[in-house]
Amino acid sequence: MTLIAPTRLTRDIDGFLAFKRALGHAYRRAEYTLRNFERFARAQAQRQKRPAIDLEPTVEAWLLRGTGRSCFTVSLDLGIVRQLCLHRRRRDPNGFVPDHALAPQTTSKYVPHIFSREEIYRLLQAAGQPRRYNARIPAITVRTLMLVLYCTGLRFGEAARLSIADVDLDQNVFTIRESKGRTRIVPFGDDLAREIKRYLAQTQEYAGSAQERTSLFIDRHGQPAKMKALSWIFTTLLRGQGLKPSRGRIGARPYDFRHAFAVHRLTDWYHQGIDVQARLPWLSAYMGHLNVIGTEVYLHATPELLNMASQRLKRRLDLWS
Repeated sequence: MTLIAPTRLTRDIDGFLAFKRALGHAYRRAEYTLRNFERFARAQAQRQKRPAIDLEPTVEAWLLRGTGRSCFTVSLDLGIVRQLCLHRRRRDPNGFVPDHALAPQTTSKYVPHIFSREEIYRLLQAAGQPRRYNARIPAITVRTLMLVLYCTGLRFGEAARLSIADVDLDQNVFTIRESKGRTRIVPFGDDLAREIKRYLAQTQEYAGSAQERTSLFIDRHGQPAKMKALSWIFTTLLRGQGLKPSRGRIGARPYDFRHAFAVHRLTDWYHQGIDVQARLPWLSAYMGHLNVIGTEVYLHATPELLNMASQRLKRRLDLWS
């Protein structure tokens, strides 16, 4: 049993949020979830007319609150409260930590869209056209961001948040800071470097020279382009190219550029006759994963990949026969 007063719980939540933000995490959605749990716990204490609540049944009741909540939402809530409880254990070694089994076991049913090279070309063409639906963000900002996503496989947020200090056009590298708790260096090619230089030159009228701006991707007022606006523009472009229905969350997503990057890299290696298995750890490190297991979710068997893999296997079997 872990008894905790609502005021103590509030202090623990405040301390946990301060700890996470000191590490560089925004933790906005998590704060909303934890404040919801805090209010629920206070209401439980008032109903029971007790100065403290038992953490274990309170967490279980909170996870089961309401009706119609998806398994995915329950799992997210559990993960956030579980991190809080693990943080509390630094002060209370015997404190309750909810088990993963409290959340329904789910698997994602979403199948990422692997853009063909022709679709990438069409999207880049569309992104570079003047748009009426968002006059604040220049078309070249959207197009350059799309190039960075496709050429490097960065996560959407990693790319959108790049600062000028994170871009080294002498060495052709991005510095991705504190993403998933780690900082990494991401090299890129001369062709992408030329596009970024062109973008910086064309957006000087909004933010001045590269030395005078802080963010790489900016709007027409020289301010960092907002993530929500960029995501909405990408979604609109996907719908305009028939890659996503006019309504709903199904269809291609901006994040699928990362999946396309991984698959196209594998495909190119097969075309070049490179030992793909030997290169997978390279790809894993480049994409910011601790090991190949984290990269496997991006390695989809497209018809082209399957055909090349079967041809390579056939050639090897022919050598043995």
